[in-house]
Amino acid sequence: MNTTRRTLLAASALAPFVPRAHAADVTFRFHQMLPPQATIPAKAILPWGQKVEKESGGRIKVQHFPTMQLGGRPPELFDQAKDGVVDLIWTVLGYTPGRFPKSEVFELPFSTGPAEAGSRAFQAYVEKNAMDEFKDVKLICVHIHGPGLFHSKDPVRKLEDLKGMKVRGGSRVINIMLEQLGATPVGMPVPAVGEALSKGVISATTIPWEVTPALKVQQIVKNHTGFSGPKGLYTQTFAVAMNKGAYDKLPPDLKKVIDANSGMEAAALFGRAMDDGDKAGLELAKKAGNNIITLDAEETARWRRAANGVRAVWFKEVGDKGLDGPKLAAEAEAFITRYEKK
Repeated sequence: MNTTRRTLLAASALAPFVPRAHAADVTFRFHQMLPPQATIPAKAILPWGQKVEKESGGRIKVQHFPTMQLGGRPPELFDQAKDGVVDLIWTVLGYTPGRFPKSEVFELPFSTGPAEAGSRAFQAYVEKNAMDEFKDVKLICVHIHGPGLFHSKDPVRKLEDLKGMKVRGGSRVINIMLEQLGATPVGMPVPAVGEALSKGVISATTIPWEVTPALKVQQIVKNHTGFSGPKGLYTQTFAVAMNKGAYDKLPPDLKKVIDANSGMEAAALFGRAMDDGDKAGLELAKKAGNNIITLDAEETARWRRAANGVRAVWFKEVGDKGLDGPKLAAEAEAFITRYEKK
């Protein structure tokens, strides 16, 4: 027997006792628009994926593809999940205007405060009122961000300062609001905000604190304007969605793993990450010596009155689609009140 054969036989005999790395039964590609260090990728998507992998006993692997690495543009993410281009996505619902009219109600001005409570409320609202808007995917969860504010080159200290200012709006409803407040809305996905501010395409942006570090907004502009009270001027709505075919192909025990990581607690995870990110973003702006403005109660009330018209516009628009806007708004407000009290 030659040496090579003896070596192979010995290795074969020992093989059952040598630890091996087992390949996952299924690998899911999770696609989204932000860099990996941003709040949601680092503090929500990564732990969500790790939890799924652990609870599946390693039979599911979640591969994360940030910054649109698998191609396309941010507004295409939902369809990428629907069509099976990717397996999982995180997206902003407002990037596809008019597609999620029932969900838009959470974007009405001065509706929500902290993101975890608001995300729980949004998840409960969608499960009761708007699951038909997600019928083409396996919905993992929906969520919102924390109180919305302005980040601007020139300080915004009163409503009149916004007049004519080119401001990035992240959704159709937010753009309607900006028009009502006297600004000139400029729609764009959040990854484009930093460059647009640097080049003067816009003079201000509507984003929460949590995403400012990833976009370096606190380095580009030095003024940040928020509002008195627990509610933010605006919020945006988000979804984590899975391709239905990818889910349907799973064996029952692995479907249970996905189901256990969907719904209310997943929504809370993403909302909690937003709240923590808001604190971190605010601290960085303070360390940079930026101008942090909080409008007093009287001035905030002026903005509330100016933004009231958004509801009337939205009620008419969704009414034209056969939806009862006031009823949906009342449902949303009831859920928000319930979860903010907990």
